[in-house]
Amino acid sequence: MRLTIYGRSTVIKALVITLALDLAALLVPNEIAKLVLLVISIIFISFTLYFFRDPVRQIPENLKSGDVLSPADGKVMMIEEVQESEFIKGPAKVIGIFLSPLNVHVNRVPISGTVKFYQYIKGEFIAAYDHASADKNERTVIGIEGERFKVLFKQITGFVARRIVCELRVGDKVKIGEKFGMIKFGSRTDVIMPINANIKVSVNQKVTGGITLLAEVPE
Repeated sequence: MRLTIYGRSTVIKALVITLALDLAALLVPNEIAKLVLLVISIIFISFTLYFFRDPVRQIPENLKSGDVLSPADGKVMMIEEVQESEFIKGPAKVIGIFLSPLNVHVNRVPISGTVKFYQYIKGEFIAAYDHASADKNERTVIGIEGERFKVLFKQITGFVARRIVCELRVGDKVKIGEKFGMIKFGSRTDVIMPINANIKVSVNQKVTGGITLLAEVPE
């Protein structure tokens, strides 16, 4: 199983904790306590390694210039029309994706283009499935200008997620499906696109980052 580079520090810390639990189990004379510590150790390190997995993804071939891919694994929790004032600056459509702690949390670029907007915003840690989290929680906001249109997307922390990793900065050239960061331990990703985008997913549908087609923007 391949692990993401974005989780190396956390995995190292988890290994140290696991070794400490194993050592404690060796020193504890009580057999029941010894067994409990070993079980906790196995569950803890197994979950950590599973969470930071980075499966190989084959980006779809023959993508069109108007295609928007999902930046994250998870479940579509909302599809709405909004007024976007930061980057698209006008009416737009937004798709909100909820990531549970069991989903792959590596994030991928939804369209090819140039990063024209980047903002990190400190905020609260409301549960990611609450719609209020999109505007109140800690988040990064990234805007990419493609050949024909712009897309804005947000990495949003949740009640458990408290750590955003984003490698993108203004001026970066990016390709659709490329990895750019992650949100650790449950979160939400919003993708905002032009109002004329034809949405290809539905609420409660499961999506896969870098593979699932979220929308097509016509010429």
